[in-house]
Amino acid sequence: MAEEDTGLTVAQMSVATGVTAHTLRYYERVGLVRPVARSSGNQRRYSAADVEWVRFLLRLRETGMPIARMREYAALREQGPATTEPRLRLLEAHQAGLREQIARLHAHETALVEKISTYRDDFAAIDASTERNNG
Repeated sequence: MAEEDTGLTVAQMSVATGVTAHTLRYYERVGLVRPVARSSGNQRRYSAADVEWVRFLLRLRETGMPIARMREYAALREQGPATTEPRLRLLEAHQAGLREQIARLHAHETALVEKISTYRDDFAAIDASTERNNG
């Protein structure tokens, strides 16, 4: 087997990352994933570094980062170490937005806890009243 025939196929990469083959090709097409090495049969071959990068992209996506911002980050990454500071700033800005969202979600959860408690108290009062009246 030729050296370029090593690495994960699209199907193997899909299993390793949980990303469909269609999405992997899309990520490559829009510049989120750099062009992937090809086998002698012109099939994509993903490296361990590609697996880690796609997992990082998934994490960004799961935190709500828009594709456009992910593309910006990927483009900066492609430019190498000279772009470390702008990448850091981009991630810090995303983290700040994520922290604001988490704070809002905590506030919403607190409101739900209070409402649920109110309903449980109401049911307990109704049950107690029913027992007194039937007792």
